[in-house]
Amino acid sequence: MKLHWEDAEDIAERLLQVYADTDPLSVRFTDLHRWVTTLEEFADDPQASSEGKLEAIQMVWVELYKEQNE
Repeated sequence: MKLHWEDAEDIAERLLQVYADTDPLSVRFTDLHRWVTTLEEFADDPQASSEGKLEAIQMVWVELYKEQNE
C-alpha cells in the first residue's frame, strides 16, 4: 500500500513497527518528516507536508505507542 501525508493512521502504524522503542513525543518534526519520507511505502511529495500533517501523524503514533506499552 502506498502512503500519503493524509494517511496519518497508516503512517503511524508503520512508524510504530519501524521505531518500536521510540517515544513519539521525543521525536522532533524534522526527524519525523525524514522518517516518514524514507518509509519504503511512502509515495507522496515530501514538500507537501505541513506542521499540521506531522502533528496528526505524531498524535496517532502516540496513541498506538501508549496502547502497545501499557
